[in-house]
Amino acid sequence: MAHSKQAKKRIRQNQNAQLRNKACASTMRTHVKKVLKAVEAGDKTAAVAALPAAMKRIDKAAKHHIIHPNTAARKKSSIQRAVNALAS
Repeated sequence: MAHSKQAKKRIRQNQNAQLRNKACASTMRTHVKKVLKAVEAGDKTAAVAALPAAMKRIDKAAKHHIIHPNTAARKKSSIQRAVNALAS
């Protein structure tokens, strides 16, 4: 257990940051799932409509260091390829 005042404050700050990061990651995963679910259902219009929001959430997660930039690039590429395959 932390004894100093500053160590106790860091614990509080870390807990708040953890909750923020968890919420951001969860939102990102939800948006990605919406795109993939639309692709799986064969609904091109829904997939294309959900794609920009998913891309934005992935970019924000990478910007705030919640996910690695290469992971973000891989996720974006993956959902873009899925949507493009549906279009053709």
